[in-house]
Amino acid sequence: MQMMPQMGYDRAITVFSPDGRLFQVEYAREAVKRGTTAVGIKAQDGVVLLVDKRLTSRLLEGGSVEKIFQIDEHIGAATSGLVADARILIDRGRVEAQINKILYDEAIDVQTLAKKICDFKQAYTQIGGLRPFGTALLIGGVYNGDNYLLETDPSGALLEYKATAIGSGRSIVTEMLEEKYNDDLILEDAILLGLEALYKVTEGKIDITTVDAGLAELEKKRFRILSADELEPYIKKVKKGNEKAERASEGGKEGKER
Repeated sequence: MQMMPQMGYDRAITVFSPDGRLFQVEYAREAVKRGTTAVGIKAQDGVVLLVDKRLTSRLLEGGSVEKIFQIDEHIGAATSGLVADARILIDRGRVEAQINKILYDEAIDVQTLAKKICDFKQAYTQIGGLRPFGTALLIGGVYNGDNYLLETDPSGALLEYKATAIGSGRSIVTEMLEEKYNDDLILEDAILLGLEALYKVTEGKIDITTVDAGLAELEKKRFRILSADELEPYIKKVKKGNEKAERASEGGKEGKER
């Protein structure tokens, strides 16, 4: 029996290479790594999702770039990678939420919804002629008095986090979150921490047109996307605080040089 050449495992069909790798899944993960940064943070009273929309042209209308979605009344998601792929997964999640509502007359559990989306993603790593979804989702929601923040991988893997990030700035944000995150955060603090992380990733290039945020609020049992008027004061506060710290740092360096 003739062996498939090594490059044969690197083609459109997702099959195992001799060393147990799925190259198409790995390429899908690379698509996520090249995407814009999305941050998710759990707080005592909810979950916050934030995304850097990375507008590539000043002619682009910021409102047309959609990277945070509402799946159900109590669940939302942020995406990084191929946004077109993400829309398919969001639509699938919305259908699953409605099926659960019709069958059981109750809202779907956040973990159950995330698993159903991951099952759908995993199927695309097995069927010939299909490629994996080149997107990762951060799914945040509230259910039965608990907060949930889950990450879906292109392979269909599912992990739950207290705080995490996906996209090109993941390593920078994760390092910062490990240093500054604590379990006592409230939503307001979580928004500021997430924006500070995006400020660091974008080197200060954040404003109301390049950032979106969504909240899953435990008390109201709802997920909602923040309006520009609600988000703007947080962005101004983060920018002001970082600019002040940068000026103080530069002043300290000048003093040492003298």
